[in-house]
Amino acid sequence: MCGIFGFALPETSTVPEAALRPLVDSLFLLSESRGKEAAGLAFRDQDSIRVFKRNVPASSFLRDPQYRTLFDGLGHGDSASLALIGHSRLVTNGSEEAHHNNQPLITDGVVGIHNGIIVNADALWQRLDGLERRGEVDSEILFGLISHHLGQGGSLPEALEATFELTQGQASIAALFADRDQLLLYTNNGSLYVALDPEQRIFLFASERHILSELLAKRRMQQQLGALDIEKVHPGHGLCVDLKTLAVLRTPTREAESAGSNGRVPGRRIVDILASGAPASPAPPAAPPQFPAWMDQEFQRFHRAAQNLRRCSKCVLPETMPFMSFDAAGVCNYCRGYRQVELKPRSELDALLANLRRPGSDSDCLIGLSGGRDSTYGLHVLKAELGMNPVAFTYDWGMVTDLARRNISRICGQLGIEHILVSADIKRKRDNIRRNVSAWLKKPDLGIIPLFMAGDKQYFYEAGRIKKQLGVEKTFLGENLLERTDFKSGYCGVPLAREDEDRVYVLPASSQLRMLAYYGKQYLTNPAYLNRSLLDTAYAFVAYYWIDRDYINLYRYVAWDEATVNRTLIDTYDWETAVDTDSTWRIGDGTAAFYNYIYYTVGGFSENDTFRSNQIREGKMDRSEALARVEVENQPRFETIREYCQTIGIDFEAAIRRINEIPRRFPL
Repeated sequence: MCGIFGFALPETSTVPEAALRPLVDSLFLLSESRGKEAAGLAFRDQDSIRVFKRNVPASSFLRDPQYRTLFDGLGHGDSASLALIGHSRLVTNGSEEAHHNNQPLITDGVVGIHNGIIVNADALWQRLDGLERRGEVDSEILFGLISHHLGQGGSLPEALEATFELTQGQASIAALFADRDQLLLYTNNGSLYVALDPEQRIFLFASERHILSELLAKRRMQQQLGALDIEKVHPGHGLCVDLKTLAVLRTPTREAESAGSNGRVPGRRIVDILASGAPASPAPPAAPPQFPAWMDQEFQRFHRAAQNLRRCSKCVLPETMPFMSFDAAGVCNYCRGYRQVELKPRSELDALLANLRRPGSDSDCLIGLSGGRDSTYGLHVLKAELGMNPVAFTYDWGMVTDLARRNISRICGQLGIEHILVSADIKRKRDNIRRNVSAWLKKPDLGIIPLFMAGDKQYFYEAGRIKKQLGVEKTFLGENLLERTDFKSGYCGVPLAREDEDRVYVLPASSQLRMLAYYGKQYLTNPAYLNRSLLDTAYAFVAYYWIDRDYINLYRYVAWDEATVNRTLIDTYDWETAVDTDSTWRIGDGTAAFYNYIYYTVGGFSENDTFRSNQIREGKMDRSEALARVEVENQPRFETIREYCQTIGIDFEAAIRRINEIPRRFPL
């Protein structure tokens, strides 16, 4: 999920010294899309391994005066080889404010970088004696285990094998050693590429083929580095690079280690340039506070009133649903106008996939992976059941939950799926959300709530861009066709018009104009919306409605069954569920608990009601079961709401009080 990269120069390399800083600058900038919350590197020369890292984006890191001085006087010749590993971080656990959580990590003679998440790191630290934990980041367990096994006299291949037998999750790593003239690379999901020089003057690696392709397309790089061949490191494989000769040993084995120059050498000093005076890792968080009694009391008051609303006699939607009407039998217009989901012929999908398959290629399609259950199950179907070779893509806009990230790591690591993550400027995105939520709380309106989620809509633009980079023809998504939320536009006075049966949410041009007019009126009457998020919001609207979203919805061909989805994910991939709800829906979305609390307490229903109603219409659930489920699912997830408020920087209790003051759309 982060960006890792680096190079190695042998003793005999003729690559000019003047090329090194532009080379590293370019690798940092090209890798920054994978994480913008910290950056760091480790330089290995004849005498030492120098580590320099800061909790700033790579583009800021490059302007640091200390970064520039690292390249002063870097010569190499008969007596020295050089190697560098670099990291552009997306924070998944372990705050970037703590120096020891940022990478490269230093662990007993091993300096390493990691892309991915080790989901059982905490359990391993508790289970294994003799390992000292310095930070909170999950990556540390990898290099701690490698160092531990080497210290016990094991060979490097043995240490690598033992480490990945114990760890679970997604991992692509690079490591340097104080006492070995080697660069170690390994990946369990294929998110690692290398550029090999036939003349053995330089060795390069990065998280994506595109990063190396863009780098080597630069005219200056072509002149100074020559022609290099880019290769994928396949899942479950690694490389040992002899730093003296640049000989590459593929998939390290005991025999390969004894054949190469992999013996122990006098230990180099490892120097962490900014470690002195760096803040220690924060103490473990205290137990979460108990929520004040008034929160549950007020919710129960709203809940009892919502239970008294008139509801459709067939589904569970109440009378407060926008544009709602009932016939003489009490059946709502949404049930009367509902069209059953009809799957397209499986033969059509088989023919499509046959045309997409590219034997011998690194990938044959792209699939969106949010970390939610539907996209995760879609990846399972595409890879494990249909035999495709997809690359998974995630757009992290700051509200992808840690739970979702861990579940992404589980399935990509287990299936060996290359995972490309594009990280937004998360701090800025969260600040935009804060500004818009704060503005909304000044003058609440149910029609404007989707503004809270505007930051994720660039997903569609980024998916198109990644598809072009990979050179594949099609993008797949796992959009559950029952998860329609028509009421969100309905609160703006805009009824949904279904134009494309393959899409979950579509508005014709006339409805888009009406929605824009509604938002415009809200902006004029509430100047707090006129903040720096405006450009991002406009970009989101264009990306969602106007940019061509050319993708194939897998659930137009593959039957979606909730029990099958949950059973497959939990039993096969040890899929993690949320601690504050029995539902597996929306637990990967950091915003859903907040806005569904508003929808339910103010409008008397939420997304849970619309989803369960569609299941009734499809014959997947009877009305009594649906009523029982929404009774539970609409209970407030206060812990998740509190985390959301803390993440975006608003006062949790003040926000709940303000929401509870909004006039209800039903009598209390």
